[in-house]
Amino acid sequence: MFHVGGARSALQNWIYAQQHGGVFVLRIEDTDAARNRPEWTEGIISALDWIGIERGTYEGPYFQSSYAADHTAAATRLYGEGKAYYCDCTRDDVVARSGNKHTGYDGFCRERALGPGEGRALRFRTPDEGETVVEDLVRGKPTFENKLLEDFVIARSDGSAVFLLANVVDDMSMGITHVFRAEEHLPNTPKQQLLWEALGHTPPVWGHVPVIVNEKRQKLSKRRDKVALESYRDEGYLAAAMRNYLMLLGWSPTGDREIVPWSVVEEEYRIEDVNHAPAFFDVKKLRAFNGEYIRALTPSEFTQVCAPWLSGTDTIPAPPWDPAKFDSEIFTTIAPLAQTRISVLSEIVENVDFLFLDEPVQDEASWAKAMKEGAADILDGAAAAFGDLTDWSADALKAALEQVGEARGLKLGKTQAPVRVAVTGRTVGLPLFESIELLGRERTLARISAARARL
Repeated sequence: MFHVGGARSALQNWIYAQQHGGVFVLRIEDTDAARNRPEWTEGIISALDWIGIERGTYEGPYFQSSYAADHTAAATRLYGEGKAYYCDCTRDDVVARSGNKHTGYDGFCRERALGPGEGRALRFRTPDEGETVVEDLVRGKPTFENKLLEDFVIARSDGSAVFLLANVVDDMSMGITHVFRAEEHLPNTPKQQLLWEALGHTPPVWGHVPVIVNEKRQKLSKRRDKVALESYRDEGYLAAAMRNYLMLLGWSPTGDREIVPWSVVEEEYRIEDVNHAPAFFDVKKLRAFNGEYIRALTPSEFTQVCAPWLSGTDTIPAPPWDPAKFDSEIFTTIAPLAQTRISVLSEIVENVDFLFLDEPVQDEASWAKAMKEGAADILDGAAAAFGDLTDWSADALKAALEQVGEARGLKLGKTQAPVRVAVTGRTVGLPLFESIELLGRERTLARISAARARL
């Protein structure tokens, strides 16, 4: 699945390319067979489509596995030029020699002149002296002493290149000039720069953006947190809200603003303005963002974006009602009321399901809360009052129930609670009397009678 952190980095690279007349390149790093499936690749591409990085507007997707011969050639060249050597040390060997399980590789095989063979990895020979300076548009010029960088592996014993070398070779082949990625990659950067230089090329300009953390300030993890962009899409977050929010993870527009048109983000975003502090992925704030975007839609736009949840898709479950019972005219009428109350589009189902089900949902917590002592009397009064109405309108229904409450010394809030649960199945939802008006006399009275029979 496509990590929200990857989505943020993609947007940052995308905007920078747009601002500077460059080209965004999508590369699928598919050399790990256990983490590579065609449907996952399509998931990444469709998720990018969703947040506005649409296929056909960028280069790729390229697949890293297609460049395996180039990776092997680079490794062979480095070995031939004496810039890499073969090593047969295991991790246990290194620990045994140092007595410290946390130590890095000690260079034991540097001068052993081993050739390729089973169990022998190819290591890059890092310089003994000097330093490597990273040109980073976010962090300035982080500097790394070369003597502190271990001789790192660039190819496995089967000849396949590891991440560090494969990425460098691919970036060279694809003409990559700028790479913006999360800060956890910063320790890899001096190693990659050394590879760029060893292969006779100028490294790209880097930008290492802050790590994304959860409410406990722990790095956002797919094992612990909801991180898949597709999950947020299928829950009913709007693309515009999501990409606006993602861009705020480490950056903000000018003034006291957060929710801004995308054109403002495109104009004002500067990678140099991204701060270093960890960025909190606040799901509550994202929900609030999304609610604001939902309320900004026109009624027709709102109806359109709700459509997948009203019928179901390959990734969105079908609603609980019989499709033949769904009335688009009734939904269009009630939609403006729902639009002001939901934060994600999936919530539309529980707000309107009572209109399209033969019977309301049986939410036992709601029933226990509303159907207390006196509820039976209220339902009897409501049934009588509603049954006598000639004007089946929200205003008339409200006035009738107010009279039921006044006769019992109750305010409307107390009076309508058992009626709401009887009619909709829940203690909270859309405005009650507009809902009853749409539900109709026959079904409303039948539901009140059925609830009364349970008491």
